[in-house]
Amino acid sequence: MKVTSIRQPQSSCPFKSACQKIYGLGYNLLIFVYQKQDDSESKTSQLLIQNTIFVSKERTADYQMTRGILEILARDGNQDDLMAFMFDRNLPVDEIEASNIAEAILNNPPQQGYLTISNALQWRLQYRRVIQQAGEVDGIYKIR
Repeated sequence: MKVTSIRQPQSSCPFKSACQKIYGLGYNLLIFVYQKQDDSESKTSQLLIQNTIFVSKERTADYQMTRGILEILARDGNQDDLMAFMFDRNLPVDEIEASNIAEAILNNPPQQGYLTISNALQWRLQYRRVIQQAGEVDGIYKIR
């Protein structure tokens, strides 16, 4: 479960493996997106839930990473093409791990992901795309 502001819909997530950017986080997300309204007179705040979105674990991969991989595969790309793409996108892997991931991708292509996942000591998850795509894409459902 993640709770985030509509002004900058994002959160941190523990880094486990570079594969999370390709195959997803490994768990479903329930995202509550709020708008905060401050009342300076009464010195209170109100959180208004703008969106509640369920993202299936298969859709929690990085949008640009999976899109690029799927385009490479659609153009009959090979292991070398996939490895070059991973290094161009600064996926935090060494050559051996990149080779293993590329082989796995050829045998089991990922589904299109819809998060934006930034590299850091922890992943930085950004939710704007899932907010926009909720209800339009299988696996991303707008609950509220």
